Amino acid sequence: MSVNQQAHTGLPYGQPQPGYQGYQQSGYGGQQMPGVHHSQYGAYNGPLPGYQQPAPPQGTLRAPPTSGAPLPTSGAPVPAGQPVYSQFGQGDVQNGIATSAVQMQRPSASQPFIPGTAPTPVSQPATFQQYGPPPTSAQQLTNHMAGMQIGSSTSAPPPAGLGYGPPTSVPPASGSFTATGSGLYTSYSSSQGPPPVTMTHGLPPTSLSQGLSLAQPAFSGPPLSAQRLPQAPGFVPPPCSTGIGPSSYPPTTGAPRPSTMQGSQLPGQALTGLPTSQPNHVSSPPPHPSMSGPAMTGLQGPPPPTHPSQSGYQMQQNGSFGQVRGPQPNYGGAYPGTPNYGSQPAPPPPPKRLDPDSIPSPQLSELPPQQKPRHRIDPDAIPSPIQVIEDDRNNRGSEPFITGVRGQVPPLVTTNFLVKDQGNASPRYIRCTSYNIPCTSDMAKQSQVPLAAVIKPLATLPTDEAPPYLVDHGEPGPIRCNRCKAYMCPFMQFIEGGRRFQCCFCSCVTEVPPHYFQHLDHTGKRVDFYDRPELSLGSYEFLATVSYCKNNKFPNPPAFIFMIDVSYNAVKSGLVRLICEELKSLLDYLPREGNMEESAIRVGFVTYNKVLHFYNVKSSLAQPQMMVVSDVADMFVPLLDGFLVNVNESRTVIVSLLDQIPEMFADTRETETVFAPVIQAGMEALKAAECAGKLFIFHTSLPIAEAPGKLKNRDDRKLINTDKEKTLFQPQTSFYSNLAKDCVAQGCCVDLFLFPNQYLDVATLGVVPYQTGGTIYKYAYFQLETDQERFLNDLRKDVQKEVGFDAVMRVRTSTGIRATDFFGAFYMSNTTDVELAGLDCDKTITVEFRHDDKLSEDSGALLQCALLYTNCAGQRRLRIHNLSLNCCTQLADLYRNCETDTLINFLAKFAYRGVLNNPVKTVRDTLINQCAQILACYRKNCASPSSAGQLILPECMKLLPVYLNCVLKSDVLQPGAEVTTDDRAYIRQLVSSMDVAETNVFFYPRLLPLTKVDVDSDTLPAAIRNSEERLSKGDMYLLENGLNIFVWVGVNVQQGLIQNLFGVSSFNHISSTLSTLPVLENPFSKRVRSIIDMFQAQRSRYMKLIIVKQEDKLEMLFKHFLVEDKSMSGGASYVDFLCHMHKEIRQLLS
Repeated sequence: MSVNQQAHTGLPYGQPQPGYQGYQQSGYGGQQMPGVHHSQYGAYNGPLPGYQQPAPPQGTLRAPPTSGAPLPTSGAPVPAGQPVYSQFGQGDVQNGIATSAVQMQRPSASQPFIPGTAPTPVSQPATFQQYGPPPTSAQQLTNHMAGMQIGSSTSAPPPAGLGYGPPTSVPPASGSFTATGSGLYTSYSSSQGPPPVTMTHGLPPTSLSQGLSLAQPAFSGPPLSAQRLPQAPGFVPPPCSTGIGPSSYPPTTGAPRPSTMQGSQLPGQALTGLPTSQPNHVSSPPPHPSMSGPAMTGLQGPPPPTHPSQSGYQMQQNGSFGQVRGPQPNYGGAYPGTPNYGSQPAPPPPPKRLDPDSIPSPQLSELPPQQKPRHRIDPDAIPSPIQVIEDDRNNRGSEPFITGVRGQVPPLVTTNFLVKDQGNASPRYIRCTSYNIPCTSDMAKQSQVPLAAVIKPLATLPTDEAPPYLVDHGEPGPIRCNRCKAYMCPFMQFIEGGRRFQCCFCSCVTEVPPHYFQHLDHTGKRVDFYDRPELSLGSYEFLATVSYCKNNKFPNPPAFIFMIDVSYNAVKSGLVRLICEELKSLLDYLPREGNMEESAIRVGFVTYNKVLHFYNVKSSLAQPQMMVVSDVADMFVPLLDGFLVNVNESRTVIVSLLDQIPEMFADTRETETVFAPVIQAGMEALKAAECAGKLFIFHTSLPIAEAPGKLKNRDDRKLINTDKEKTLFQPQTSFYSNLAKDCVAQGCCVDLFLFPNQYLDVATLGVVPYQTGGTIYKYAYFQLETDQERFLNDLRKDVQKEVGFDAVMRVRTSTGIRATDFFGAFYMSNTTDVELAGLDCDKTITVEFRHDDKLSEDSGALLQCALLYTNCAGQRRLRIHNLSLNCCTQLADLYRNCETDTLINFLAKFAYRGVLNNPVKTVRDTLINQCAQILACYRKNCASPSSAGQLILPECMKLLPVYLNCVLKSDVLQPGAEVTTDDRAYIRQLVSSMDVAETNVFFYPRLLPLTKVDVDSDTLPAAIRNSEERLSKGDMYLLENGLNIFVWVGVNVQQGLIQNLFGVSSFNHISSTLSTLPVLENPFSKRVRSIIDMFQAQRSRYMKLIIVKQEDKLEMLFKHFLVEDKSMSGGASYVDFLCHMHKEIRQLLS
């Protein structure tokens, strides 16, 4: 977000994004456990049937959704009997409140937790501290509630599954991993007492008007670029013994917030407080009952956080002051207004409303010991992804993004915006982690912010944006710098009246060829500047000359070879028949260039089990001919003429073949398959035809038949969390890496469709698709009725999408930085050229840059990505993308121009590559440590001084902790018991070539309340945060993560809605085995199906639809995607992780 942006209320999350239309994503897996009926298991990690439902947390408390949240020392509530941890040591400053005069020693990290010892309350005299005037000069105001004397807080270690530890060494920003951390949160002894009961509240500053409306900022001027989480005194909920916990629903946007109660309340007295603007007023939903069971003894945890909406100034979501923000518009508020306190007169109370939280409660000091309630950080008070997405949509969705200015940060990937190319490449092609990069390597090392670009060279543009222009310079070819070979671009400087130009990358001066000469105008620009795409646009294409082609001759059009496993499993499941039927019609939709009548792509067919069958489908034949190659150890192609044919010429023979294949193998008993010889055969066929191309391989089982590339079952779950875990991600044999190298040399790209019923070693089988720029699709426990639609949609999309063949990509940079590291699905034989047998419109290549010299603020930094490829018509082209970035000498400028979504995309890829050679725990610790360093550097160098108890986040990185936690909890880095080794290898490869929009929704899924859908409008309902406490039993929700779409149905949903969506009369009649929603003629059904279709179109894979009924066995799978909550596999909740990051930052600063 730009520093000068105001926060606004937002549009719903999830409008179609122009750059990502036509995408679909399939679920990964969809497998069942062997021998279990498929309806029990949804997508890749179906729950184990024996899971207990976790008990709801003990009555929880929330602070308001300002961007300044108090961070008390213990995180989320813990069920009775479970230890709590704290990120503060004894005597640490909690939330910046004055500590006692006597500082206690911090115990050592290894000090054990002694269970069973009750914390002793510590009571200390309260001090009082008067506020001075607020520091308006910095426009930074922290809501310091002074004067609370706090004893040390009770805490204990968490369950041993959590792998966060204090850093013991500082790893480099990327590259090598160093082991850090002890793997446990620091534990403290239980003798540390709870906070005191007597508290005196400092007065809020009085320099601001009393009844500040929440709808406008309190200060003019740009909002501050720090997210400041302030301190505040305690709020008291009703006692737990009443059986009613405070409501676990988020307050509405702008709803009145409580402040601290003073004095005990009279029975029946409603809470009153500041009137506030409340645009979408919704009455509060009922509270959740609190957890039954023994009441907690003693006061556990820190003083409760409260709500900085008292009569001082309000914090804005972006760290400035003004509008107080709920988690999202349109949802019921938890609290009514609250009493004012301090020296200022209270404004008139708002009308009273019935509300569970207005039940009067005795003061904390009056509660018997066993009734003292637990407290936690309010999830509404910490940065909300939904709010950031909404604000960006409102602020930046309406204006086109014009790329003429250097170093502009684009709108978020979740915002629907139009791009106008005026000299820099569209963010649909290139996104950077920062658009303002440090001038020196020392500064870059200090900040630890990785400098990287996520490049999607062939990205599909929305229909209202023009594709790159094609420039044909004829025989001489594109104009290039003599020294560094950079291509002509808008940043080249013409000199000497236009006779020469100076390279913007290496400063070398090159003669302008006579045919390209043009005079300059009075500003030094060529007069044909606007007529030439390469002088005025950021992205364009050159027609390549013959010197850019292999062996100095133009290439033939590419070929597609369909290679079908006809072993027993494939035939019995109906897969072979399904593929053959689909290909009959799909062959009419092969990709073609612009205005061509028909596709130039030729096709061929192979079937295989232990041996290979080639088919002659020459147009002159009456019937197809089969040729069998049984010597798989020495693979050759038995025919040349008639193997690769034009579809239209050979149509009758091809249709005849596709009719015969299922019949020919209908009675097969052959269960064993080969795999490597299949790839070799396809590659040899392309070599013989002297063309590039793609193999579509449909494969079902581990290749155990005697042949090159034979594999054994090496799946071993016992290796998880050991030093040998990395072997699960590595290929079994180097055979496939060598095969991949040969494929790349031939321009043979492999797309692999897997249909496993058990382990088939994706880590090894995926090597060739991965290194050739291909794609893997996986349908575990494939069943015709539930998986057919997903597979066919994936196949159609895969066959029809735009692909560049036999491609080479190089990234050039201006002097001072250079590309040092590359991530994605490709092969590299040297340090600069990314080689891709195929590159499709969904694949990204991620490039990391390092300094090799100083940069200057004046000239900035330039990137040029050049991709040489053969299109589907056999034409050789060069696609060029240029981007100019700013350079800075101040760290604040770096932090003001970062893009968190791109940063997370890079960090995930960096970590997912790291697990190949490092223990997973080391990788996790490295990630945590690097992010702590990024935030600590900001705190130390850019934020205004404040108490150590405050967590201060840069405005544009305030979501870094929540997103990083999602990466750490992902199945690759922290698998649950039900995630298979193949799933992890599959996800690891999948994420490595995802674009920023895909990683965004993959790590933080989109969650929409379907009951809030407006059937008469095209707008989506406002998204809600990924947490179970945001769900209501009376609602239905839709969750998508790019691989799966879940429809969660609460037990109390109205019968009418169930009837309209599912066509059945009651909740109990809904079938969990549905793979599509029934087509019903009513507005609600039509609207929900259109939303699902829209989401499918935005993703590169077709997403598997999974119906989840509340309290059903599939619910565990659904909860896995509620990423703000604690995960079954031991991943921390967002609140806990934020506390942990705060602790790490404080350790680095001290």
